Amino acid sequence: MGPVMGRVMGPGLAGPGGASPGQWSGTMGATVYSLLFIEDDDAIRLALSLALEDEGYEVRQAADGRSGLAAFREHDADLVLLDLRLPDMSGFDVCRALRADSIVPIIIITAQTDTHDMVAGLEAGADDYVTKPVVPKQLAARIRALLRRVALQESTTIPRATRFRDIELRREQGIVLKNDVELSLTKTEFRLMCEFADHAGAVLSRDQLLERVWGYEYLGDSRLVDAHVRRLRVKVEDHPDDPKLIVTVRGIGYRLVP
Repeated sequence: MGPVMGRVMGPGLAGPGGASPGQWSGTMGATVYSLLFIEDDDAIRLALSLALEDEGYEVRQAADGRSGLAAFREHDADLVLLDLRLPDMSGFDVCRALRADSIVPIIIITAQTDTHDMVAGLEAGADDYVTKPVVPKQLAARIRALLRRVALQESTTIPRATRFRDIELRREQGIVLKNDVELSLTKTEFRLMCEFADHAGAVLSRDQLLERVWGYEYLGDSRLVDAHVRRLRVKVEDHPDDPKLIVTVRGIGYRLVP
């Protein structure tokens, strides 16, 4: 089950962030993107939903995990906003359930000081996180960056395969194989793998990866990169705790060993 990227806009509607069609949608035409917001706090959910609708998004709401999963099964969203503290089931379990069926971008919402929740949420399959109290403009900027990256990936065709040891990257198909078996990568993990492949042998700093993979310059957090590299290693390395393909360059970042 995958997201259907965007819906055709009606007259008089602007794209996300108020952008004109040419500024936002590129070759896709003017679109309205559908968000699913799973949050049990009525005040937060309603306030942020209104703010995001003002930014040009269509927002569906769910007050708990089970109704959120049911809403996603009924109507695929282009992006999911997920609070980790839900009344009926863990937000981590919701994230894993979404990941079992879909590569939809997921942004988790966590407490300001809860680093463990943030890391655990990313390792459960989320693409990004925001902390409470949520600043609507910052959240909208993160959503735009993720959706823009997804749209760029889906519209770019690079008809070549790249192989590193037992890993084969097929960009045109949007897949990665290990020993000829397709790996289950999220869109963010696939973009991260492409970035490493494009700069094989070179050291990429965390700031460079944040800008190139997530589209963030100052909004991001280096822990976001570290968590996704760990998830990627679990899938592409024979021994993730002793990586041979994507190695850490202490104090700088990461390098893919050709």
